[in-house]
Amino acid sequence: MGTVHSAAIEPYRVRLFVEDEIVKDAEITVGVNHRGVERIMEGLPVEKANSLTEKICGICSGVHLWNSVLVAEKGLEVEIPERASYIRIIVAELERIHSHLLYLAHGNEVLGHETFSMRLFYIRETVMELLRIIGGNRVQYGVPIIGGIRPRAELDEMKVQKIREGIDYIRGKVKEFADRFTSDPMIMSRITGVCPLNRKDALRLAVTGPTLRATGVEFDTRKEMECYDPFEFDVITQDDGDVKSNLLVRVFEIFESVKIIKQALKNLPEGAVVDRSWEMQDTDITKSYVEAPRGTLYHSYALEDGRVRNVVIRTPSIANIGAMQYALIGHHITDAQLGIVQCDPCFTCTDRAIEIIKRR
Repeated sequence: MGTVHSAAIEPYRVRLFVEDEIVKDAEITVGVNHRGVERIMEGLPVEKANSLTEKICGICSGVHLWNSVLVAEKGLEVEIPERASYIRIIVAELERIHSHLLYLAHGNEVLGHETFSMRLFYIRETVMELLRIIGGNRVQYGVPIIGGIRPRAELDEMKVQKIREGIDYIRGKVKEFADRFTSDPMIMSRITGVCPLNRKDALRLAVTGPTLRATGVEFDTRKEMECYDPFEFDVITQDDGDVKSNLLVRVFEIFESVKIIKQALKNLPEGAVVDRSWEMQDTDITKSYVEAPRGTLYHSYALEDGRVRNVVIRTPSIANIGAMQYALIGHHITDAQLGIVQCDPCFTCTDRAIEIIKRR
């Protein structure tokens, strides 16, 4: 299948080795979107390099920028105003909601349920509007900067009220969808037990994010991030690792994101949103991990004369996509596309760099 397929948003290539229409082996090839972002970032001024990370992905652009900014802040030992940290988390959780809604909409499209797909896209519009109100753009909102957030992303009373109304609306509509979705016997029979990934293989293959939690592993990078310490939320897990488990994890995580945003709005600290007192200096390679909508996102680089060096970015999709090659084995060829998209693959995120290994 591919490199262009009617069920795929982005181009990639899948080779299925079948016997009597049962998948015996699979090979997923990425690289069609390769742009070499890490190489382009090399030598750029750090502010410009951070801005470029937003272009890695159109769905999780904000979390890429946030993590890249965190690398500089850790290396330069910059203190972030508490109010700025809360606003960053509000934006990150809104982005998680819109990413999960896009995943659910695309999943229903692959299932063939156009009505559910369109309704989910309609719900998602509310999130996109909230992100536009905060940052000025629907896709690349550019909120975090070194030392805090852009002043234009400051939350006044009007923005706070809009966010409260928006997330209450989203929560109600997602609950309606979940009730209808899980009570439809045809949908449940189509997704239950399809292309499961067991817990042992998930850990062996370094699966991350909701795809890992769908196998019963209770791990979420947010629980290890100091900025999330003030917030109470549950780590959502399912046990079967199949298409149904992957869908349900993301549905329930939307409710947890709403919970975090409500806490952030209720307890939003007073004070400045940016600290500009820091000074540029050279740093060693600094690493940062955050929980992107698809799992653990890694950024690292060093600073030299204000420019970035040795840039490495590892997105969660690279491991999750590779694991789907194993999830397909033993299942019918008609389940293949559904089995691949269950991990919410982002091929644009994945296609960043190429490593050349010299061998004798």
